[in-house]
Amino acid sequence: MSLRGTSLVRDWLRVRDGRLVLRTGKVDLGQRISTAIVRIAAQELSLSPDRIDVAPVRTGDSPDEGITSGSNSIEQTGYAQRRACATARDAALTLAARQMDVEGDDLELADGLISHRGSNRTLDLLDLLAELPADLAVDPEAPTRQASIPDCPPRGLREMVEGRFTYVHDLDRPGMLHARIVRAPLLRAKLIALDPTTEARLTDAGLTVVRDGSFVAVAGAREWKVIRAAETLQRACEWDIGTGLETGDVFEMMHSHDAQRFAISRGKPDPDAAVPSCPDAPGYEATYKRPYTLHAALAPSAAMATFRSGRLEILTHSQGIYFLRDSIADSLGMALEDVTLEHVPGSGCYGHNGADDAAFDAALVARALPDTPILLKYSRADEHAREPVGTAMQVRVAADTGGDGTIERWWMEARGDTHRGRPRPGPNRAGAARLASNTMRETDVPRFVPEPNMNRHAGLHRNLDPVYRLPETALVKALVPDLPLRPSALRCLGAVANVLAIESTMDDLASAAGIAPLDYRRQHLDDPRALAVLDRLEAALPPLPENASRGIAYAQYKNVMTRVAVAVDLSVDDRGASNLEQITLVADAGRVVDPEGLRAQLEGGVMQGASWALFEAVTWGPEGRECLDWDSYPVLRFDNVPQVDIHLLEPPDAPSVGAGEASPGPTVAAIANALHEATGLRLRQMPFDADTIIKAALESG
Repeated sequence: MSLRGTSLVRDWLRVRDGRLVLRTGKVDLGQRISTAIVRIAAQELSLSPDRIDVAPVRTGDSPDEGITSGSNSIEQTGYAQRRACATARDAALTLAARQMDVEGDDLELADGLISHRGSNRTLDLLDLLAELPADLAVDPEAPTRQASIPDCPPRGLREMVEGRFTYVHDLDRPGMLHARIVRAPLLRAKLIALDPTTEARLTDAGLTVVRDGSFVAVAGAREWKVIRAAETLQRACEWDIGTGLETGDVFEMMHSHDAQRFAISRGKPDPDAAVPSCPDAPGYEATYKRPYTLHAALAPSAAMATFRSGRLEILTHSQGIYFLRDSIADSLGMALEDVTLEHVPGSGCYGHNGADDAAFDAALVARALPDTPILLKYSRADEHAREPVGTAMQVRVAADTGGDGTIERWWMEARGDTHRGRPRPGPNRAGAARLASNTMRETDVPRFVPEPNMNRHAGLHRNLDPVYRLPETALVKALVPDLPLRPSALRCLGAVANVLAIESTMDDLASAAGIAPLDYRRQHLDDPRALAVLDRLEAALPPLPENASRGIAYAQYKNVMTRVAVAVDLSVDDRGASNLEQITLVADAGRVVDPEGLRAQLEGGVMQGASWALFEAVTWGPEGRECLDWDSYPVLRFDNVPQVDIHLLEPPDAPSVGAGEASPGPTVAAIANALHEATGLRLRQMPFDADTIIKAALESG
């Protein structure tokens, strides 16, 4: 996919100042894609990683690989890099044979040198790569090497640990001004009045107030003064919030609001198929619920923008800089070639947090203050109040089993709002319409109306199709737009709620049949690699800690990516609080490029899944969100971090598949199953916090 439109070797690698420079359109947001592609190039070219750099990802220069999302980086940019390097290697060997006037079979490549076996003549590989024709096309069939991968320390990790890494928040430029937004209570609130005395006082103090309709920001040379000024302006604003946000039970709203329902066939919505109804009197029926969830990145979003000579340059930690460039250019009536975005790392995040909005807000301030670099940062409250949320979801399951407990019929419906709120071009100016501040500016940008995502395993129906062998399935996607909060992509999309529902049901059916959970799953699997993952998990399980209970779960992300089996050992105290003791995980991600990076991704997913399962939920009232800090939006803390033991399987000749989002779903499900084992309570609404457990215990008598 990534080779479409960027099919030349020079699109992916170049030689500059005696070093190999790799190019990619996938940004590094902590998933270590930079390290992975360096390891790929080092392997294919037999070149020391010390001689390899990775170019910044920049619009108009880097390959356009869309959004860094969906656990696609290794499969897409990794594949392109491997084939580009293999093509370049073969071409360099051919060129070396011609320059030495020898047969190609008499040459060997090692440590960045091409040597002739019959003499002591050598040529530097990078010198030869620099001589390759600019129009050399990547050969997608170029043979790849199976040589060992040179050791490659993670790019930037030492600097991060030692506090020397430059994040977007740390940028500094001569003449730079700091900026802060004045946060409206709701995105669609209208500014009725801004006290002119307050505005004049701030202007006299050397600060600049920027207004565009109901969008208000303040800029100045000293950051602390700007922070205080934004707080002062906030108190000086009078807002019209209309009827405010709809409040009440969001899961009831999912049924009272109109829904667009589709049958799911082969992992995709089928708009022409009849939507199957839930079977009458199924043997098993249950509904699982996930609340709205924040991305909750450790640092709030930030961006730097400069508007000079009619051109706009933005430094941002967005995961989709090409789509964001197009959306900002449309919003401001600028030509694409006059808007440039470059990725600079921020706090890592999987999904659409506040980064895109912060970039646009910085651009609005920069346009009002030309020739001046503007560093705009959100506060923690800004981030929690403004960032898009992961949509609440409700998943209903019904199943029938035979006399031996084997599943015979399965019906499932996933219901919720869109997961597709990122600014990306589309009909009716959809990219611009998705930027938060366009809802407040004086502009003709229309209101964004979400459309169902009809791609395979996308949005609400990601992992809705069980990976198990089921004779008869009926699957439904129900999109309910216009729920109270602004939703968009959050790590795993619908997979977490769907895997929770599937794996909780598998445990319940196993218990009803009197079959051990692992054995029950084996009975419904034909895939030998899935069975190998479950077998390895069983072999790797440690002794159960005293007073602890164990739950297991299995899933394959999108049914085609990394296979993951998880076992969670936990205990529940007298107050209903869960204490995570040990988590054991086995994964098959195919060919492993960066083992430590893969382990880090899987372990990070375990921690995020555990936080979702036990703590996280967005609260709101008519005047906006009420979870504006870490007390009102609790997350997993260090005192509840378990021992995590990860085992990797690497089947021979298996291609690499995505892993970044493979572990949160089964982790959530394994925690639910462990809590059921510990308490006898089948908890079906996240988060499974102490209040939920105590309430369920009281209701059960």
